[in-house]
Amino acid sequence: MRAFGSPLSRLRSLALIGLLAVASVPAQALTPELAQRIVRGETDERIAAIGEAIETPDPRTAAFLQALADEQVRVSKEGVIIVKGDQALDATSGSSRSLPADAEEVMLNNRLRGEIDVALAALKLFADQPAQRRAAAVSMLKDPDADRIALIERALGAERNDSVRSILTEARAAMQLSDPASATRLQAIQTLASSRQPEVLLLLNQRLPNESDAQVKQALTGAVRQVEDRLRWGEIAGTLFTGASLGSILLLVALGLAITYGLMGVINMAHGELMMIGAYATWGVQALFREFLPTAFDAYLLAALPASFLCAATVGALMERLVLRHLYGRPLETLLATWGISLVLMQTVRSLFGAQNVGVENPSWMSGSIQVLPNLQLPWNRMIIIGFALVVLAAVALLLARTRLGLFVRGVTQNRQMASCVGINTAQIDTWAFALGSGIAGLAGCALSQIGNVGPDLGQNYIVDAFMVVVLGGVGQLAGTVYAALGLGMVNKLLEGWTGAVLAKIAVLIFIIVFIQKRPQGLFAMKGRSAEA
Repeated sequence: MRAFGSPLSRLRSLALIGLLAVASVPAQALTPELAQRIVRGETDERIAAIGEAIETPDPRTAAFLQALADEQVRVSKEGVIIVKGDQALDATSGSSRSLPADAEEVMLNNRLRGEIDVALAALKLFADQPAQRRAAAVSMLKDPDADRIALIERALGAERNDSVRSILTEARAAMQLSDPASATRLQAIQTLASSRQPEVLLLLNQRLPNESDAQVKQALTGAVRQVEDRLRWGEIAGTLFTGASLGSILLLVALGLAITYGLMGVINMAHGELMMIGAYATWGVQALFREFLPTAFDAYLLAALPASFLCAATVGALMERLVLRHLYGRPLETLLATWGISLVLMQTVRSLFGAQNVGVENPSWMSGSIQVLPNLQLPWNRMIIIGFALVVLAAVALLLARTRLGLFVRGVTQNRQMASCVGINTAQIDTWAFALGSGIAGLAGCALSQIGNVGPDLGQNYIVDAFMVVVLGGVGQLAGTVYAALGLGMVNKLLEGWTGAVLAKIAVLIFIIVFIQKRPQGLFAMKGRSAEA
C-alpha cells in the first residue's frame, strides 16, 4: 500500500478526475496527434496526454491504452499502429493497414505503466456493465493507493449499483488507512470492519504492525476479529466442498476396485495404472480433436468418456484372461503378479509417450468458477466431477440391481459355489466384472485428467487411498464404498486445516487400522453364506 503521494502526483490525479467530471464536454475520439503525444516525448508530457485521452470514456481509447500496456503498439512517421499477431491496425481509426518499415516499439517506464493502469481502471470504473465496474473496484481494493481517492469519489458519485458502491466505499476506506489523521483512520477502520472481502482482512493485518496510535491499533484488532468472523462461514463451506471433491474422486477410484476385489478377492495393484490408461486415452482423444476437429474441441471430453472406459476395460479383461484366471485362490501371487503388471504398464506408457507429464486442457464449459461468497469460489471442473461421480455411482447401482449381469455378479460375490451349481458361468462373470471395474477406473482417470497432471505415475497417488476406502466400507459393498469415500475425503480435509497434510494422512491411516481391528468386516458386512464361511 502506498502512502499519500507527492504533490505532483496528487495534482495529476486531481486533474484526471477533473477531466472525467466534465460531463458537458462532447465525446472526443482518440486523435492521431494525441496518440503521438502519448507514445513520444517526456514522461510528464505523456502522462498529461493520457489524462487528456480519457477525458470522456471512449472504447477506442480503452483499446489503445490496453494495447499500450500489452506492448502491442508501434510508432512510425506515418502514425501509431496496434499490432496483434499478423494484423496491423491504425490506433485512432481501427482500420487495417500495413506495418511501416520504420515502425518502432514504444518505450515504457514504471511511472508510465502505473499511469496507464490508473487510466484503464478509471475507464473501467465508468463502464456500462456493473460486472466490469465491480471488477475495477475490487482491483483498487486489492492495491489501495491514496492518490486515487479522488477517482473513487468521482466513481461513487456516479454509481447506482449497491454492490459496486459497497466495494468502492471499502476501497476508499482502504486508501484512508494511511491517512495522517487518526480520526480519518478510525473512520476507515469502522467502515472496513463490516466488510466480507478477504482482501480487507489482508489489508488490516498488514496495517496492524505499522500502526502507532494505541486507540487506532485497538480498533484495528477489533476489526480484524469482526472480518474473520464474517469470513469463517466461507472458509468452512470451502473446506467442506474440497472434502466433497476429494471424496468424489476417491469414490470414482475405489468404485471399480470394490467390484473386482469384492467379487474375486484379487488385490489388484495395477488398478492405478488402469486409471492412468483412461487418462492417456482422454489425452489422445483431445489430440485427435485438436488436429482434425478444432471447431468442436469443446466436445472432446464427451468422446473421451467412452474411449477411456473401453481402453481400460479392454486392458482389464486381458489381465483377467491371461494372468489372473490362473492365480485364483493364491492371493499373494495375484498381488505380486498385478504389481508386476503395473510396472509393465508404466514402462510401456513411458516408452510410448515419454516420462514427462502431458497436458490435458479443460473444455471451455469446465473452465472458470462460480462466486458463491466473497471468499468462496467453486471451480466448475470440480463441481462437474462431483456430479459425474454421482452419475457413475447411480449407473453402477442400477446395473448391479436391475440387470441380468448385475444379478449374476451379486450371486457370484455372495456364494461362488452355489452360483456355479445353478448354472452361472462364473469364469465369464469374472471377466465381465473385472472389465467393468477396470472401465470405471478408466473413467476415474478421465475425470482426474481435468484437475491434475497426466503422467505415468498418476495411479500411484491414489491406489493406497482406494484400498483404504474399500476396506473401510466393507468388501464388495457399494454403499460402504460411498460412505467411506466421502467420509475419508471430508475428514482428511478437515484435519489438514489443523495438522497439515502429512499428519492428516497419518491420522486417517491410524483411524482405519484401529477401526478394522474392532470391526474387520468394515462399515457394512457382506451378506450371504460366503460371509459365514
